[in-house]
Amino acid sequence: MVDSIDVVLLTKNSAQVLSKCLDSLYKNVPVHRLIVIDGNSTDNTLAIIETYNKKHQNVTIIFDNGTRASARQKGIMAVQTEWFMFIDSDVVLCTDWFKKAAKNINPQVGAIWGIEIWSTLKNPKTLKLFLIITRKIFDIRGGTHDTLIRSAIVKDIQIPDKLHVFEDTYIKNYITKKGYSVIACYDPYCIHYRTNTVWTLKGSLNLVTESLRIGNPRLISKLLIAYSFYTGYSIYQFFTNNKKHPLQRQKEERDN
Repeated sequence: MVDSIDVVLLTKNSAQVLSKCLDSLYKNVPVHRLIVIDGNSTDNTLAIIETYNKKHQNVTIIFDNGTRASARQKGIMAVQTEWFMFIDSDVVLCTDWFKKAAKNINPQVGAIWGIEIWSTLKNPKTLKLFLIITRKIFDIRGGTHDTLIRSAIVKDIQIPDKLHVFEDTYIKNYITKKGYSVIACYDPYCIHYRTNTVWTLKGSLNLVTESLRIGNPRLISKLLIAYSFYTGYSIYQFFTNNKKHPLQRQKEERDN
């Protein structure tokens, strides 16, 4: 029986969705400690975190201005509980996230991942296709949006510092190479509030370019179809947003 877990949260100028993220975390996960790895934020991120520390008295902040790999490495090294969780700063967890994830815990399981759902997805057919593709992407490359991990398995991991992307792939492969399974779930899940810069042609292409630069050719070849869908949806979202009246866009941004 897992009573509480450490939670590792990576932040860098993450104020936009952070309060929603932390509200959902503390409501749906038994947080032993919140370990924040911050990349020297200059917005309101640290002030928001401090308000939760005053309320819960269990926040540890570690600064790291390197890659996502070095940040996750520091987070793993700081973990003290039997299981811990990675959560992204721009996601909102579903109700009873931990209770649902914990149902999958057994001696052969090394990690449990909840699928992400982009906050802009409204059309049921698009959502269904997105879930199928996102599930297949996880099988290929892993993910850490909302992931529960058995701490002992990764206590000696050394994630290559250069991996600003695909560090999640390295973690997933590390776990499976030790003989443990990684469970991907449709429930629990998280809602991913991606930043506005993603919904631009430049932002979408930058994500793909960075993946091509760092990922190995075999991995990239397996992800081409999925990334084509993501890029196509991003372009669609870009043109859809540009057609909206500025006041409507502002209202939707507030609601999100």
